[in-house]
Amino acid sequence: MQKAKVRKVSTETLTSNLPEERREQLCASLGNVELTLLYKASVHGYQASAFHQRCDRQGPTLLVAYNHSGYIFGGYTSVDYTRSGREITDEEAFLFSFKSGTSSYIKVNSGYDARYDDANGPNFGQQLYFCHNNQPVVYHQGGNAFSINTSSIYGNETQLSECEVYKPEFSVEEKPWRNVLWTSEAELIGLIRNHKPLMTSVSQVRILMIGPVGAGKSSFFNSINSIFTGHVTAKAILTVQFRTYPVNDGREGKPLPFVLCDTMGLEEQSGAGLDIEDISSILQGHVPDRYKQKASRPASLQEKIHCVVYVIDTTKISLMSDKLQEKLASIRRKWRKIFKAFMSVPTSSRSSRLGVSVSCVLPVKNYSQELELELNCDVLLLTALQQMLRFADDYFDDIRSVEGNPK
Repeated sequence: MQKAKVRKVSTETLTSNLPEERREQLCASLGNVELTLLYKASVHGYQASAFHQRCDRQGPTLLVAYNHSGYIFGGYTSVDYTRSGREITDEEAFLFSFKSGTSSYIKVNSGYDARYDDANGPNFGQQLYFCHNNQPVVYHQGGNAFSINTSSIYGNETQLSECEVYKPEFSVEEKPWRNVLWTSEAELIGLIRNHKPLMTSVSQVRILMIGPVGAGKSSFFNSINSIFTGHVTAKAILTVQFRTYPVNDGREGKPLPFVLCDTMGLEEQSGAGLDIEDISSILQGHVPDRYKQKASRPASLQEKIHCVVYVIDTTKISLMSDKLQEKLASIRRKWRKIFKAFMSVPTSSRSSRLGVSVSCVLPVKNYSQELELELNCDVLLLTALQQMLRFADDYFDDIRSVEGNPK
């Protein structure tokens, strides 16, 4: 049986309206992708037939609409348009909106269909209709699939100045983003096991993990502990108070030269989650394990935090609110030595959103569903931990140079 031919439109005849900064943001939200322009309403027409002729059976697509009030908004679906006449379940679907310096992303609500796949113009959740009735119009019908406010999505300006559809295509890098020696587990374990902080007054490097609720802070400790225990462990759970977690070299072994410090997750709302002022006390070593109230006595260098880690799930970073990003930026302003560990392969655009250099970004994969240890996970985790210890030594080196080489 001969395969149906898919019509492709050459991008040479189409000029994208999408600003480069917004393109980079959208590409970051989808992974390492490039965007190919399939459909442009001002060229092909606002008719549903024109949309389907160019966008059906193209795989995942990104719709970008523009209105006269300056809003850039739209939605993503990972499921083909086929005019099947069926409701489409798509957990990866989301809506987005850009206006001036603000951005917002809204994922489809659990248990709801992402769109209805019919012969009309594109819709999301049978709630937001683009090119409605074959006109340059966006129409909101109401519904529960997406929790949206039309004034924040498109300023209640329903007339469209343009509507474009892009095909995201994963790009293959010429060389790996990070060079990882996948057979180096034994060497990494040895380096970490024998690590000695530059300051002789410090026996264990204290590494503070900070990140949103559910980012994987406790899972990172469990994963590191699993490697040195020899099997998958789940010692740490959801953290509601400041905790310090030393790791032993084997179940009955000696403590290793680092302590992982866990905190409550950051939350967007003021007064919820970890308080920024508490972080200052933690950094200065004024907060003990199982923290209940701030300590007032001066802290020794041994008790202070020597390295701070942002733990961010890259599958969710594009959905991070501006308020939460500002909280993370505030933490960075309070402490210069920041290391950021992502939970999947990162990009420079993700790094720049939180104000850290790309060299401070390392990919890790926590143990979450596995029952046995895996070499690839171990190597990524150990590489990240080794880099944290090196950053802590940079901090100690700064102290020695400022304070006249103290021990």
